Amino acid sequence: MKGLQPVDYSARHESFERWIQTPLGRALLASQRRVLDHHLDGLTGARQLQVGLSHRLPLASGTDFSQKIITTPAWYTHMPDGVAVCDADDLPFPGDSMDLVILHHTADFSPDPHQVLRESARVLRGEGHLALIGFNPLSLWGARKIVSRHQLGPWGGRFLLRSRMEDWLRLLGFQLEGSATFFCTLPLQRKGNYISRQSKDLDCHGHFLPVGAYYCILARKRVYARLQRRVPWRKTRVVSLPGAVGSHGTCASTGTVKKQQNSSGV
Repeated sequence: MKGLQPVDYSARHESFERWIQTPLGRALLASQRRVLDHHLDGLTGARQLQVGLSHRLPLASGTDFSQKIITTPAWYTHMPDGVAVCDADDLPFPGDSMDLVILHHTADFSPDPHQVLRESARVLRGEGHLALIGFNPLSLWGARKIVSRHQLGPWGGRFLLRSRMEDWLRLLGFQLEGSATFFCTLPLQRKGNYISRQSKDLDCHGHFLPVGAYYCILARKRVYARLQRRVPWRKTRVVSLPGAVGSHGTCASTGTVKKQQNSSGV
């Protein structure tokens, strides 16, 4: 039996970017921008990092961060400032350096989606925020991927379960703050307006049934303060005080009392 051919993720990235320029792709991207603008409104900090498939698909442009960085897996001529060329599972940034990390279908088009989340957790500072967008397999779009004969556009992605992504985030020390699916639109190219006013309102709150084309997970990196080791008491230099007895019959106050040697004792 012949072995499976390795996946050309570079070609799938380019195919997805071309598909985004179609009417259905532009409607999907517009929905995702509205969702992030709504849910990330009010966040501030020093650095915002978007880890995606192309620098030409910026998200959350309205957030108030001093520096905004976008990563792309391939180099192109005339790339603007603030773009870093790197793989999503090997980010060239120091740990605890980002205040917000946005993963735009990054896990869908990565050979190691779990490592993508680990790298995002590494560069994100404690109490920093993460927004993850991925295709929902439990939707008409997921059904379209199953029956699709080609791997072009979004159908070349993994379509990972939202519950699996949430479990991975919990294991990495994240606290989930929001999770919903969006964009209940048939995965068919057609002319006209894809999104009605009602659909735009749903973009802000998610659909009642988890059948939207994509999901957005919002999480915060929890960092628990280390317990400081108590300075060991030196019993020879501490005397007991009446009415304030500790666990070993020593002084229970915050300070220590030195013995004073005199002829009458203490």
